[in-house]
Amino acid sequence: MEQQIKDRYSDAILQEAMCRYGLTNGQVRSLDAFESFIYEFERDSQGYILRVGHTLRKSEALVLGEVDWINTLVEGGVSVARAIPSDSGQLVEAVDDGQGGQFLATAFVKAQGQPPWELWTPGLYESYGRLIGSMHALAEQYQPAQPAWKRPEWDDESMEFVERYLPVSETAAKEKYRALCAHLRDLPKERTAYGLIHQDAHGSNFLVDEAGTITLFDFDDCVYSWFINDIAIVLFYIVMDAADWPAFTQEFMTHFLRGYRQVRPLDPQWLKEIPNFLKLRELELYAVIHRDFDVSHIDHWWCARFMRGRKEKIEQDRPFIDFDFESLAAVL
Repeated sequence: MEQQIKDRYSDAILQEAMCRYGLTNGQVRSLDAFESFIYEFERDSQGYILRVGHTLRKSEALVLGEVDWINTLVEGGVSVARAIPSDSGQLVEAVDDGQGGQFLATAFVKAQGQPPWELWTPGLYESYGRLIGSMHALAEQYQPAQPAWKRPEWDDESMEFVERYLPVSETAAKEKYRALCAHLRDLPKERTAYGLIHQDAHGSNFLVDEAGTITLFDFDDCVYSWFINDIAIVLFYIVMDAADWPAFTQEFMTHFLRGYRQVRPLDPQWLKEIPNFLKLRELELYAVIHRDFDVSHIDHWWCARFMRGRKEKIEQDRPFIDFDFESLAAVL
């Protein structure tokens, strides 16, 4: 989270956000978060999540676009955590920060279940694929309820993490990022390939209940991009815990794509772009970690593991995963 947002936040802001949802002291519990302030609360035996973000990061219109998309997915039968209205019936509540900006409070139904880390099976990989495929199927026809609520494109200025956060000395990474973006901008954007995606649908952003149902949440980063980008990001994070990345990629993607194709087709031509979208996420994450940490001493184990040798891997053009993705066409 940007320091200037942390500096503007206070207990008074939290109290006002709580008041908008009819909450009082002792009803909310703080949770670990990365880009917003996150709390959980309970009402009538149902769990909920309260999120407080800031307009320095996302405008009110963009947050309204996010919750409109979330609730459209719910109405379409996709298992995602629904956004709920405040006591005054608003899906987004704005609280002035006293410095010309606003904190934006939004609440969601809390997903049921547990993280997937100890639950992975080939069947759950397939369910994962069906969930992402179902979301993409609805994205083909989706239009925001208000034109002003349209979410940003993948290369919007607000997404320029590499240019904004990498130091001047990272010339090679920046050059590779620019070349990669130039390639991606030339890709076709037909309706069946390009639309609103989650862009962060990893295992920390969903839970699995006793019936094996996955409930996805945290659509804060949703943007317009290629559907194959969503799939690449899924793979990017899940492969990180594997001992043998190419072998795991073969196993996971076989089952994931089998589930995906049950709800919508995927043109095999897009498989060859997976390495490019993996590289895009690698470069963006590299930049975000530079923003949030002193890279000479990272005290977050996951980020420290990711950064180990990362500069050399980027500068040497090493693929994030050494795998022939076009071989997966047999699954489709």
